[in-house]
Amino acid sequence: MALATPRIVEHKESVQSDAGPINGLLDQLEAAIGCETVSIGDLAERIGQRGYGALLIVPALLEITPIGGVPGVPTVLAVIISLFAVQILFGRQRMWLPHFIEQRKLSASRITAGVSELRPLARRLDSCFRGRFSALTERVFVQFAALICLLLMLLVPPLEIVPFASSAPMLAVIAFGLALLIRDGVLMVVAILISGGAFTLTLGMFLSL
Repeated sequence: MALATPRIVEHKESVQSDAGPINGLLDQLEAAIGCETVSIGDLAERIGQRGYGALLIVPALLEITPIGGVPGVPTVLAVIISLFAVQILFGRQRMWLPHFIEQRKLSASRITAGVSELRPLARRLDSCFRGRFSALTERVFVQFAALICLLLMLLVPPLEIVPFASSAPMLAVIAFGLALLIRDGVLMVVAILISGGAFTLTLGMFLSL
């Protein structure tokens, strides 16, 4: 099915703010919030300026806040992450979203509440991770991370039958996104381990049905 011309989201190098890369990302997310609702396209345009990692982090972060408890939202966010992951996998430098996703609205109050809940975690992460073994975040590892994120997102729709179970693969995506944002190879390894746990958890849940 043909899609309307999407908005272009340019990939640029990650810019670190004085507040730290993760809190700086939350600052940009809040700055994108206007009235009662905000479009996914507007959010993507703002956060996309910080690079691939940010584009993976923000949808996954939103899923682990109360927004993720709204039926259907985890799957929508998984589709968005999948679109970004495919483009990252093939080395695309300019990100895009289909028009029907770009125009989808999210509650500004829910996003603001979610950002407030994430602030303490962001401060701790900013103080813990400073960019180690950055070679593990170079091109081939970026593509590997994108592939794993894509596979993880396939788990989200079936996991929606259990409230907040879809947060397990999203945590792995957050770890991958942080690794790319901060250029931290240790976080890349942690993300791989979390991914293994998410796949194991999903397999265990369905074998027990």
